[in-house]
Amino acid sequence: MTESQLLIARVSGYVQRHMSQFDASHDYEHIKRVVGLAHTIYSQLNLPGESIPTDSEAQPTLDLPTITLSALLHDVGDRKYIKDGEDGTTLVRDKLLELGADEALATKVQAICLGVSYSAEVKDLARVKTLIAQHPELAVVQDADRLDAIGAVGIGRAFTYGGAKTNRDMEGTMEIFELHLLKVEALMKTEPGRKMARERTERLRTFQTWWGEEMEIGRISLPNPEPQLFNKEQKLDGLKLES
Repeated sequence: MTESQLLIARVSGYVQRHMSQFDASHDYEHIKRVVGLAHTIYSQLNLPGESIPTDSEAQPTLDLPTITLSALLHDVGDRKYIKDGEDGTTLVRDKLLELGADEALATKVQAICLGVSYSAEVKDLARVKTLIAQHPELAVVQDADRLDAIGAVGIGRAFTYGGAKTNRDMEGTMEIFELHLLKVEALMKTEPGRKMARERTERLRTFQTWWGEEMEIGRISLPNPEPQLFNKEQKLDGLKLES
């Protein structure tokens, strides 16, 4: 096993333990899917004619171990789950140093992880563009993470997160489709990512249609009498109610 492979194995073990404390929308299975998607994008970018858009004429060189480590660690320090006393801006770097990474790699992976967030990007598009110019691996990890937020798996994750971390009802989660999920495709950075996002976005739209059809049956008006209006014995729709 090479030094790089050994570090990845150590990090994978740490991430599996770390993510086990969170709900299924951000668990180790999510991490594994993001790593797999990142590897798929990386492989396709190495095909003739594929590249990461850049202002430079020279195409960036992508480092697969950096991509793997960043995909593994991208949710470590996530503000939605961070504990009191933890510093999300240094947590990844500190853990990598503890597990044997050198300073340069740890700092690079930390910077990539801090740039993955969708909500942070929409607030400052220029910042992320600059980060990708410095660390092109970010484009791959971003696309991989966002692909897991859409499509069939993304739908499952949206409802899981809504139930675990918010007070949203199911209709509230459906509103997230228009607010965020259907906009993800437009911010994909790589052509392989865009192709996969296009297909997964269509699955979101299909689900929206199904949802509207099936929820329509419940949009009826029903009487809602006040409890105090009931007599001691009263029949309602053939049922005898007794106090």
